[in-house]
Amino acid sequence: MKLLLLLGLVALAQCLAFRVPLRKAKSLRQALKEHGLLDYYLKQHHYNPASKYFPALLSVEPLQNYMDMEYFGTISIGTPAQDFTVIFDTGSSNLWVPSVYCSSPSCSNHNRFNPADSSSFVSTNDTVSIVYGTGSMTGILGYDTVTVAELKVINQIFGLSETEPGNFFYYAPFDGILGLAFPSISSSGATPVFDNMMTEDLVARDLFSVYLSKDEKSGSFVLFGAIDSSFTTNGITWIPLSAETYWQITMDRYVSIGGEPVACVAGCQAIVDTGTSLLAMPSRAFSTILGALGAGSNGEISCSSISSLPNVVFNINGNAFPVSPSAYVIQSGGYCMLGFQGMDTPTESGELWILGDVFIHEYYVIFNRANNMVGLSPLA
Repeated sequence: MKLLLLLGLVALAQCLAFRVPLRKAKSLRQALKEHGLLDYYLKQHHYNPASKYFPALLSVEPLQNYMDMEYFGTISIGTPAQDFTVIFDTGSSNLWVPSVYCSSPSCSNHNRFNPADSSSFVSTNDTVSIVYGTGSMTGILGYDTVTVAELKVINQIFGLSETEPGNFFYYAPFDGILGLAFPSISSSGATPVFDNMMTEDLVARDLFSVYLSKDEKSGSFVLFGAIDSSFTTNGITWIPLSAETYWQITMDRYVSIGGEPVACVAGCQAIVDTGTSLLAMPSRAFSTILGALGAGSNGEISCSSISSLPNVVFNINGNAFPVSPSAYVIQSGGYCMLGFQGMDTPTESGELWILGDVFIHEYYVIFNRANNMVGLSPLA
């Protein structure tokens, strides 16, 4: 009887884990470049990655942050289901998708949610507004069933856009965004999707995990409610959060290259963010690291030098987490660039680093809401 009970519990735990495959697609930056719009866009819209985390610098959530994003998954909303391609973003908390109420050019070639076609939709009189660097997303809030993999979240609040940023985002490879950060930073007080998953007991464990493959390899995923043990053979290092807003942690003194400290000399804060493609850091640290790696002022570097480049090592919670050249050098069209980016933050906030996909490529990352920790397991 005990054996049968144990097997039953194991089977239940497996049923309460839901894997969402992520596919790699052309980024917005690539699309703009192909259409001859990139140079004009960059001249017109200066982008500071820190503005996503410090509203006073710009607003709440600058969409330019997604220019380099290449990993997307599919969810559905409504009854019957209407499908949408979204970014699973640990650096924001809201779910929103385009709607039939949106007449902006950027909505015209994306999937748009139609409330009239869903028997389970519940409207509200509440509005949502998320300001971006190039305009704003405004819309209304509604409730409906959101399906992630085979997991159905009942009465999930989400945004239905009525306006979106300008024509540049006509080329965006995603429809909307599914935020996976904490409720404390959710616009309009909307409950995040994963919080409802936990409340409705839809997941076996109050955590989710992310694997992003390198290069053109397939197999990337977000796994809700479980840890895939095949990705943790090198062990898991658990790091406590320093704030329950974004997935924010404290980095120890020194980011090092070749054993020599190059940045973060007094310790600093870092946010593990699947919604940031590059690895962003303070502008002074960016310049220092470019010099240490022999790169140009914009991060350009000789492709022939990749094999001789050193690891960039991050010290977190008493452990060293190296990022190899194969992860931090981006090769495209015969050119090579460092996957690093400088940013400016308010001086009173101290040093802030954004550990985006360049970092995540090296580790299987576990976002644990039960203990408010991030788990990192080195990938082979």
